[in-house]
Amino acid sequence: MRALRSIFLTIALFLTTSAAADPAPAPGPAEENAAEFIRTNCESTQYPKLCYQSLNGYANVVQQDPGRLAAVAIGVSLARATMMSVYVANLSRQAEPEPRAASALRDCFSLFRDAVGQMRGSVKQMRQLVGGGEELRFQMSNVQTWMSAALTNEDTCTDGFEGIADAALKADVCDRAVDVKEVTSNALALVNRFVDKVVVP
Repeated sequence: MRALRSIFLTIALFLTTSAAADPAPAPGPAEENAAEFIRTNCESTQYPKLCYQSLNGYANVVQQDPGRLAAVAIGVSLARATMMSVYVANLSRQAEPEPRAASALRDCFSLFRDAVGQMRGSVKQMRQLVGGGEELRFQMSNVQTWMSAALTNEDTCTDGFEGIADAALKADVCDRAVDVKEVTSNALALVNRFVDKVVVP
């Protein structure tokens, strides 16, 4: 678990930089092996191509550690959810939408704000992982619960846009929300895989 904690310097970077600017993977056999490790693990997710594309740039950090992979995936999801929250907040201030659309934007912002808080809780919990067996499983169950709740909040955001008149606004926000939701879904799947493969019952 000590090696796992080193990843959180990288996750801190995610919170202060754009998640869209993924670094290029470093060349070399070790990174190629790590890239294949990421590809293999991403096959267990619902969106394997997106999973690999979003995480392959961190192969030199992940190496072949499932805990690091899960932690990085959470960090990437958190950064993108944070960007979405900021985007919706700015959209609410800059635009003058119809009342129903304005309400949907407020609700979406609130949901993504909650999702960000839940993922921050996941990051904090993983930073503090200790012990093994039931103790470690309990800690990871917190991460699973928060990530699942974050995914539900992101998914619920789009519900409020059903039936609004501004089709362009609806498409823009919903498409962006779906993009973040898919990344979060992948992160949760990698957390679950880490628990299933590494955490001893």
